[in-house]
Amino acid sequence: MKKILTWAVIVLFIIGIFMLGRCTGGGSTVNEKAVNNVLLIREIAELASMEVQGNASFKQSNVSNNGEWSDNLKRVFAENTAWVSVPYTAKYGVDTDSTNFNLFVTGKTVTIQLPPPKLLSFELKMNKMETSSRKGWFTFSDDETYTEVQKKLYDTNRSQLEENVMYQKQSMDKIIAILRSYYAPLGYELKVEFTNNTSRFQAPDLN
Repeated sequence: MKKILTWAVIVLFIIGIFMLGRCTGGGSTVNEKAVNNVLLIREIAELASMEVQGNASFKQSNVSNNGEWSDNLKRVFAENTAWVSVPYTAKYGVDTDSTNFNLFVTGKTVTIQLPPPKLLSFELKMNKMETSSRKGWFTFSDDETYTEVQKKLYDTNRSQLEENVMYQKQSMDKIIAILRSYYAPLGYELKVEFTNNTSRFQAPDLN
């Protein structure tokens, strides 16, 4: 809901800029303000996040199923296997501030420097969790096993999503597309640079 309201404010702000320009005749000045509105552009970039849904699963077992007699014996008397599957929602995007965001205007070209998209949130829908287990004759059920498996599930899948290059690239493409849709009506070409090296942010050479 908060995201929808923020988008509504941004849209109204943009409409207001163009209406003000038409009423005052200062279209060029108003357009320049719209192009150089750093706070607004940062907000748009952050709102252009990408949501991913999937299913996280993890299996933990003390048997290896290698066919050896010792492993078969353990499976009968001492096996402790637990499997957990949980739907998740992950969000990718940019987290900007005054140190990792920059905007330059040269002629009719706008260059925006942003940090690379990353995993912003990872939420497990625990109310939809599915579990299963296999236990040997002398193995008793306990909650600690599932607690341990749930923690490993969260850590393992979050780590995999943090390193998912495909989702990071898709997030980049979405951010660029949304920012271009903002600048196109203003008659400006857009270039977006994603960089981690915030200490070297500087105006690009467009010559």
